[in-house]
Amino acid sequence: MLEVAPSILAADFTKLLEEVKTVENAKFLHIDVMDGHFVPNISLGTCVFQNLKGKVQMLFDVHLMISHPEIYAKTFIESGADYLTVHLEALEESKTDVKEMIRQIHEYGSKAGLAIKPNTPVKDLVDYLEDLDLVLVMSVEPGFGGQKFMKQALDKIFFLKQQKIEHSYSYLIEVDGGINDQTAKLAAQAGCEVVVAGTYLFHSQDRVKKIKELEAL
Repeated sequence: MLEVAPSILAADFTKLLEEVKTVENAKFLHIDVMDGHFVPNISLGTCVFQNLKGKVQMLFDVHLMISHPEIYAKTFIESGADYLTVHLEALEESKTDVKEMIRQIHEYGSKAGLAIKPNTPVKDLVDYLEDLDLVLVMSVEPGFGGQKFMKQALDKIFFLKQQKIEHSYSYLIEVDGGINDQTAKLAAQAGCEVVVAGTYLFHSQDRVKKIKELEAL
């Protein structure tokens, strides 16, 4: 079964808890954090999602699209991140040891994920796959919602699935960007296990039904 992670970036923030309740049949809640530096947009911080913690029965899937994630990881985990995903590119920019970052995320009490942008080769992740709980393939340039799915993500997903099978790794394969019923089906066929859906879900009149349809792909 394909898991769905509704992205609150597409929700109405004037009634955020009410909005999240409408997608609570999904397993994950995807929370995008952007700093206006690593990506050209600014979104929410810990104060937004920590107030949702305990009010919905979902796993908080926090995606840090920020520079120097090593400085902020502990704070986001203490605020309720069940999964904390950082960008490989951000760690390389700050010259942070990737394996040490993964170790620290685990030590702080969260599952650890690594994300890559569309232009980053998937093989750059190979040295870290055995330590990860989640790998996030960006199928759009990170920073804004509502973009079109980039099909080169499918080859990355397929590679990650093959690596997982070959080495008995335990990470989840997640894709984020341009997800709808058609692109989610392509991603699932390539080996994806979690799809992040924002606009597609929150612009729907029947979000519960849309989630169930995606899960059935």
